[in-house]
Amino acid sequence: MFPSPFRRASRLTLVATAVLLAAGFVLPASAEAALPSWAPAPVDLSPVRAVTGQPAADDPIGYDISFPQCGGRFPSDPAFAIVGVNRGRTFTHNPCLGAGAGPSQLEWAGPDAQLYLNTGYPGPELSKAPWPSGQLVPRFCDPEATDSVECAYDYGWNAAAHAYQTAVDAYVSLGWAEEGAAATPVANWWWLDVEIGNSWSDDAALNVASLQGTIDYLETRDVAGIGIYSVGPMWEEITGGTDAFVDYPNWVAGATTINGARRTCIGAGFSGGPVLLTQYTHHGFDANHRC
Repeated sequence: MFPSPFRRASRLTLVATAVLLAAGFVLPASAEAALPSWAPAPVDLSPVRAVTGQPAADDPIGYDISFPQCGGRFPSDPAFAIVGVNRGRTFTHNPCLGAGAGPSQLEWAGPDAQLYLNTGYPGPELSKAPWPSGQLVPRFCDPEATDSVECAYDYGWNAAAHAYQTAVDAYVSLGWAEEGAAATPVANWWWLDVEIGNSWSDDAALNVASLQGTIDYLETRDVAGIGIYSVGPMWEEITGGTDAFVDYPNWVAGATTINGARRTCIGAGFSGGPVLLTQYTHHGFDANHRC
C-alpha cells in the first residue's frame, strides 16, 4: 500500500524511510508466537521450505487492491482477496468499493472478502473530519483539551464506524444486503492499515489511543477477526513500539519476492503478535502469502 505522501510525520520519518529502502522492505520477525484461536487460518511456524523464487503449486496467492486500482485491471483468480474501504485516509471512501461507474472491487473479491481500513491521528488542527470535541461516548472528549488520549480514542472509534458503514453501503449497492442494513451480511476479517503516509501525532500515546479506539469499535461488530498491517520501522515510529496489541495478528508488508514473504513468516510480527500474512509484489499487484 504506502501510496500517500506524508502529512504529519515526525522528524523520524526520513530516517525510517531510509531504513526501509536500505532494507529492501524486508524485515525479519523477532520471536515465535502462538496464533490466537479466533484467527481464520493456522499459522505455520515451521522452517521455511526451499524456495524457487516463484509461488509453488500448493502456495495459493491472495491479492489486495484498493482505490489506486480503480478503473484498471484486477488480479485474476485470487486464492483470497482483501479490499481497502477508504481512499487512503480516514473518513474517506474507496470510490469503486461498491457498485458504480466502473467495476466493483468488493464484487471482485466476493462477499467473504477481507477488508482493510486506513488509520491515523491528525489532531484537531489538521483533521478534515469533524473533531469529537464534546463527544461523551465512548469517552469524554473535553472541549478544553481536544488533543488528548480520550479525544484520540474517540477519533479512532469514529473512523472505524465510518469505515464499517462504508463497507455496509457497498454491500447494499451490490444487492448483497438490504437497504437500511446496519451490518455487513457476513462476518468479515478486518485489518488496520498503519503506515507513516497517513497523519500521525509526534506523541505515540495519542496514536496508540486512536488505534485502540478503532479496534474497540470493530470488536462491537460481528467481525471474523481483527489484525494489523504495517512494517517494523513504521510501527516503531507511530506507536513507539507499544506492546498493547500483541494479541492481534500481523500482516507484514515489505517483501519484494515470494522468498522474502516466506522468510517474513518466521517468528513474531512488528506488534509482537503472530504473522498471519506477508505481502510482496507479483505481476504488478500486491500479492499476499498466507503463513
